Amino acid sequence: MPFYHKSGKVPPKRHTQFRKPDGSLYAEELVSTEGFSSVYSLVYHTHPPTLVKKLGTPYEVAPIIAREKHLKHTSLKGFQIKPEDDYLDSRKPVLVNDDLHIILAAPRKSMEDYFFKNSQADEMIFIHKGKGLLKTGYGEISFDYGDYLMIPRGTIYQMHFQDSDNRLFIVESFSPLRVPGKYLNKAGQLMEHAPYCERDIRIPENLKTYDQAGDFKILIKKQGLIYPYVYGTHPFDYIGWDGCHYPWAFSIHDFEPITGRLHQPPPVHQTFEGHNFVVCSFVPRKYDYHPLSIPAPYNHSNVDSDEVLYYVDGDFMSRKSVEKGQITLHPGGIPHGPHPGTVEKSIGKESTEELAVMIDPFRPLKLTKYALDIEDGDYYKSWQSE
Repeated sequence: MPFYHKSGKVPPKRHTQFRKPDGSLYAEELVSTEGFSSVYSLVYHTHPPTLVKKLGTPYEVAPIIAREKHLKHTSLKGFQIKPEDDYLDSRKPVLVNDDLHIILAAPRKSMEDYFFKNSQADEMIFIHKGKGLLKTGYGEISFDYGDYLMIPRGTIYQMHFQDSDNRLFIVESFSPLRVPGKYLNKAGQLMEHAPYCERDIRIPENLKTYDQAGDFKILIKKQGLIYPYVYGTHPFDYIGWDGCHYPWAFSIHDFEPITGRLHQPPPVHQTFEGHNFVVCSFVPRKYDYHPLSIPAPYNHSNVDSDEVLYYVDGDFMSRKSVEKGQITLHPGGIPHGPHPGTVEKSIGKESTEELAVMIDPFRPLKLTKYALDIEDGDYYKSWQSE
């Protein structure tokens, strides 16, 4: 949420002399987006952020496309992605297009001996299982089950986990990930009808300045490659910063659902947006209260978008069987809807405890080889009458 924040020590005026106790200058860095035309922060380093000691050989991490074109309702068993020790190795892209990559990860260990920077995409990391601490130069953000961690591109970070049982649902967005414009007034403040407000946003805290020299490995992602860099000083050497470009967190449990007398369409669940896609949160809520309402969603033809639903927890009255970590992909061009028998079964129900993350991309998604490894090949038959 890009509202202005200041942390640590900064000079009274930007682009002016800011000296250490010994008289030498701190190093000012402008971290800007869309050139100089969008949100930015000014960061003050103990050492220049340019002290590169060594460059390693870049290696490929671009997703391998296994099914580029398809028109098939698809289900992926997300928890079948096997855990791996290393955070980056554990990240498996499953659904991708030119606007976003959807990634599943099950890292066992924290990032102790390296740092990571995604220079090509904003990251949204949804915490399905696990808790811990996101560490950045801007400060630290604690995370737990249900948190969205919003990490803007160019942010160097480490993920520190409390234990080894972690499940992450990650979106890499090649455009800025933002709060939907329909929720904001002209001054950029969240309006009264929005399903969350600024009080729900958690920003970095506990700024620590690491004034350390040595060999610091930073893995930088750009255009499908990882570039190993070794810097001569610790990347979290910030003495202070201010601006509107920084990581933040929001819990899905703080999303306040919008309900009505009749079934509400998915846009009422919208939480974030990027270029050519939206992110929605389905949370526990009261059902429709018209005396003749049908709580189950109606059949729907996606004409202009695919629909991805990541199941987190709870019962889904429109599906016969749902597993935690399951992903369903309903491609644009063919209708989908409630499974047989679930419409009648939903009538009279007053509430749901479902929890899910939905992504609607406006350009078709491709399946990777990791997706095919965990695909339920018979899902498209699940609308047949019993």
